[in-house]
Amino acid sequence: MPPVTGDEPVRDEDALKELIAAELGASRHRSFGLTTDVLAEDDLVVQVSPLMSPLVWDLAHVGNYEELWLLRAAAGGEPMRPEIDGLYDAFEHPRAERPSLPLLPPAEARAYISTVRAKVLDALPSVPFDTPDPLTNGGFVYGMVVQHEHMHDETMLATHQLRKGAPALLDPAAETVQRGGVPEKGEVLIEGGPFQMGTSDEPWAYDNERPVHIVDVPSYYIDTEPVSNADYMQFMETGGYDDPQWWTQAGWEWRNTSGKRAPAFWKREGGQWIRRRFGRVEPVPPGEPVQHVSWYEADAYARWAGKRLPTEAEWEKAARWDPDVQRSRKYPWGEVYEDGRANLGQRALRPSQEGSYASGASAYGVRRMLGDVWEWTSSDFHGYPGFRSFPYREYSEVFFGPEYKVLRGGSWATHPQAIRGSFRNWDYPIRRQIFSGFRCARAAEAR
Repeated sequence: MPPVTGDEPVRDEDALKELIAAELGASRHRSFGLTTDVLAEDDLVVQVSPLMSPLVWDLAHVGNYEELWLLRAAAGGEPMRPEIDGLYDAFEHPRAERPSLPLLPPAEARAYISTVRAKVLDALPSVPFDTPDPLTNGGFVYGMVVQHEHMHDETMLATHQLRKGAPALLDPAAETVQRGGVPEKGEVLIEGGPFQMGTSDEPWAYDNERPVHIVDVPSYYIDTEPVSNADYMQFMETGGYDDPQWWTQAGWEWRNTSGKRAPAFWKREGGQWIRRRFGRVEPVPPGEPVQHVSWYEADAYARWAGKRLPTEAEWEKAARWDPDVQRSRKYPWGEVYEDGRANLGQRALRPSQEGSYASGASAYGVRRMLGDVWEWTSSDFHGYPGFRSFPYREYSEVFFGPEYKVLRGGSWATHPQAIRGSFRNWDYPIRRQIFSGFRCARAAEAR
């Protein structure tokens, strides 16, 4: 069944609830497929990196979050396991501490979240959606929970990538992607002027995507494709990691203290670059977008290339704005999600090749702005003018400030339900375990 994206004409509340039940099922199927269906118990309880939780924590956390919001808040039910709420509160215990907590063992975690799900589905028919309560109106809280689980599924994929040992995940069967010819690398001019940034009418959008507001952006050029592995190799081979002129002061300090000289999981061997991908070692594909690079690395590359990272507003205008009709689209290609226009949803365990998904280009002809790799922008994470925290401050507001940089567009690991042109992600500029890449921009008057 295609994802519930808020675009489909829903005849009535019952039809919407049927779609919600299907999406809840799809997210849970994916969660089990990344944990108890493919790994032994020891693999689920171990912490592969202090940056990540044990997979069994993520598994029980998505169920506890669902209990809090769908059983207690939406349906008014009694707590099932109130004694574990603190264990699975992401703000009460940092990731490095979680292996030492008395977590539910894998079998008990699976049983717990399955019981929560059964109760949620039993209660769903009686929860009114036509209500002034913004939590349940239009099924918002259900969409929030579905997206939350898919976000943790992407986090679980990052944990799988950090795992050592035999592969647990298999590459899906190869699919035929309509490329329309491999395009020449280039950039397009985005004419200056105002555009509508953010959203006010997407029923399941998060608070940090709201409200829609007008931003006037000067003319600029933006790359038509993400920076590829081959592009990034040129930066490396010409000494990009060794020349401080390309790095910010903080970036150069990170480079010196971290010892990093290549994207995460890369290694030079036998005269070529190889990478480890989900337990497999393979040559680095030159035509894929570079991924597992920090903001500091992306920023240094852009400077080396005579460009810069786009601002968040520049990224969104290039992805969403349709100059012919003077309005922003939900997706680069239009208002309705269409399968096959972007590399999303774990359809492959890797980014696609240059020229892929040409049908998913934006009105400006900028390609692969959804899927493949999260794209770093130059912008700090902050609330839009008129921002209001909802339904809890800890989703967005507590992260506002210069410590976090904004990423846009999703990755191959992002589910279609959890991405749209207005969606905002954020992370520390040192982070590399996420499926992050970038594209470059430059001012129109430059050069």
